[in-house]
Amino acid sequence: MGAARATVDLRGIVTAWNQEAQQLLGYGSGEVVGRPAVDLLCEGVSEAELRSAAARGRWRGQAALRHRDGSRLEVGLLAHRREAAPAVEEWLLVTPLQGTEPHPQDDELTAWAFRQSPCAAVVYDTDLRLRRANAIDEQLVDLTEEEMRGLRLVDFLPYPESEVMEAHMRLALQTGERQQVELYWRAPGQSRAHAWSILLAPLKDEAAQVRGACLVALDTTEAYEARQRLLLLSDAGARIGRTLDVTHTAEDLVAVAVPCLADLVTVGLLTCLDSGIDPPPSPYRGPVDLRRIAHGSVLEGCPESVVALGGLDPCLPSSPSARCLAAGRAVRYELSESALAQWAIERPQRVAQVRRYGIHSAMAVPLLARGAVLGVVLLARHRRPEPFTEDDVMLAEELAARAAVCIDNARRYTRERNASLTLQRSLLPPDLPRRTALECASRYLPAAGQPGVGGDWFDVIPLPGARVALVVGDVVGHGVHASAAMGRLRTTIRALADVDLAPDELLTRLDDLVIHLSDEAEDAGDLESAAGTAGAIGASCLYAVYDPISGHCTLARAGHPLPLVVTPDGTADLLELPAGPPLGLGGLPFESIEVELAAGSLLALYTDGLLGTGSPDQALQAMREVLARREPSLSILCDTVLQSVLHDRPADDDVALLLARTHTLGADQVATWQLAADPAVVAQARKHTAEQLTTWGLHEAVFTTELVVSELVTNAIRYGCPPIQLRLIRERSLICEVSDGSNTAPHLRRARVFDEGGRGLLLVAQLTQRWGTRQTHAGKTIWAEQDLAVVSADQDPAL
Repeated sequence: MGAARATVDLRGIVTAWNQEAQQLLGYGSGEVVGRPAVDLLCEGVSEAELRSAAARGRWRGQAALRHRDGSRLEVGLLAHRREAAPAVEEWLLVTPLQGTEPHPQDDELTAWAFRQSPCAAVVYDTDLRLRRANAIDEQLVDLTEEEMRGLRLVDFLPYPESEVMEAHMRLALQTGERQQVELYWRAPGQSRAHAWSILLAPLKDEAAQVRGACLVALDTTEAYEARQRLLLLSDAGARIGRTLDVTHTAEDLVAVAVPCLADLVTVGLLTCLDSGIDPPPSPYRGPVDLRRIAHGSVLEGCPESVVALGGLDPCLPSSPSARCLAAGRAVRYELSESALAQWAIERPQRVAQVRRYGIHSAMAVPLLARGAVLGVVLLARHRRPEPFTEDDVMLAEELAARAAVCIDNARRYTRERNASLTLQRSLLPPDLPRRTALECASRYLPAAGQPGVGGDWFDVIPLPGARVALVVGDVVGHGVHASAAMGRLRTTIRALADVDLAPDELLTRLDDLVIHLSDEAEDAGDLESAAGTAGAIGASCLYAVYDPISGHCTLARAGHPLPLVVTPDGTADLLELPAGPPLGLGGLPFESIEVELAAGSLLALYTDGLLGTGSPDQALQAMREVLARREPSLSILCDTVLQSVLHDRPADDDVALLLARTHTLGADQVATWQLAADPAVVAQARKHTAEQLTTWGLHEAVFTTELVVSELVTNAIRYGCPPIQLRLIRERSLICEVSDGSNTAPHLRRARVFDEGGRGLLLVAQLTQRWGTRQTHAGKTIWAEQDLAVVSADQDPAL
């Protein structure tokens, strides 16, 4: 008789009743289903037992049940709480069978189970000598049980993996606890490496004394390889397509696939793409001429390849590349001797390389994007003994599909960029830099009905110390000369910003430049050039520097409209600045002011074209109302401002709009220490640096940053004067600043052979991506910056 089974819903109503339950209690299914289960109990289960069962989802024990004839029946009951359907739970009740006497065949079944187990099973004594081994283990080690009996694992498998397993087996014998080992290796009886999950358990007698150990090994290769494929796809998603460059994208694909998937990978693009022609649709059965743009191998220098980078690879119709393009999918080849003999007639040099390096398996995968054919990826194996599988084909197609989209994006971007590069260079920055300090968005509208482009411009300039400079300017006039003047001013501002001049001093230098350019144009008799450059016609500028650490913003203007500031509470108003003269007049000073901007404030800089030819007050009021809205996207807010102020009317003058939302760096992103002018503090400065970087989790940057701090602090003590301050800033990059009270700026020099010093700044320049110095009110600050992405990439062995 089988087990009696019944189900009870959470209300306590019987919902199912099997034949064995009817035989046990005498009730038919129709008599029980739909009735409360408690009617079947002679005695109820205690409330404490019910709470415990509900918490654990399981209950077992003796229950007194009522037979249909009224008699009392004591049975062992097992109850499970389970989900019968989505969001529907019930209890399954089972009455266990009474135990039976051992069957004479039980010992045989046990022996058969050990010998025929699908897992490798081995028994060792306390001296770690093999006593029993099943058939699977014999196949793995390619030895019989008789040949291995009495030997230790390291005797018949003298490999490092055996030593690892013996060490864990010895630990299991000593502690009496199970041990688990994960290994990936090739056993003597296998053609390739497999992944193994190995369980080592002590064997104890009735007195709990350890008498030996058993080893059970489960082949987890499929799960291991599935995980590896997922990791490979994750790595591909992070690495392929990081840049809009066709060659770099192909190189990223090769770097991902070698050696994780193949020993040799080549990437070739159709030569029609060289001239900017749109790629043909897939499937493609025309002539296949490929341009090699990337290849990689497990062997240095990729000696297996017969085509150099940049070389042409014409493919015959019978070649793998042509066949995969004609089929529109990947093709897989086992390079047998018969297949090579056929190809040797058409491509003897390539077949010679295949035989020389022992290439035995290959795949050709088409690069397909948006229904078009871009090229072919060839993958081959010669170091790894196993051939490509269908899973490998699917993985290669997924990698190729991702790379193809990125290559097509890069190709389209390159074509469009080349078409508009000249105009973009003479106008505005193509992209605003992303900085932690500011979230920026911008718009530029050329004037309607004006000949040529104008002279309005804007810029966002990263500065040392995580600061950002915002620039908006306007050269009155249109045409080539106005654009040329704008380009000169923008370039000059970037150069002066790199020197880190204060806003008022920067405008003074810019004013001098405009005067000189105007004088040169007049001396040359170029009146049109002078009109496009000189301040007599009009050139204005507003320059602001925002510091996310202090939240302070320093601004100065030269004849430019006042900026609008929107506080986090939605209050929008003009920021009153000293009225500086337009650029080019000369002889008049510029003044700057410093204001504190709360995090989340919005700063709007614009040119006078946005105010239109109507009432400036109405335009400003419309801007206030729009900017006071809490739009999540500054880009959308830019469009809304233009729509609200211009009302879809073509602008009479060029319009430049730059919106910037402020952010501040938290106290946990900045660390500052005041240092004494004593050489002994250099070691303390290094210690502070190491501790802080460890706190930030930047372990890879500790060594480099300690060297930089040591050199900068030493220079400040030796050549500067108090007060000396060390500051570390963690933004998108890691910034190290050392300030002292001296105004003397350091400079790089080449130390001679026997010089004891002079190499500090050269070392700093080599260890960091950027470094420099800026003057402050109290002296100077020397800074050095490391890109965190570069630091991580240098330390990541997977890259």
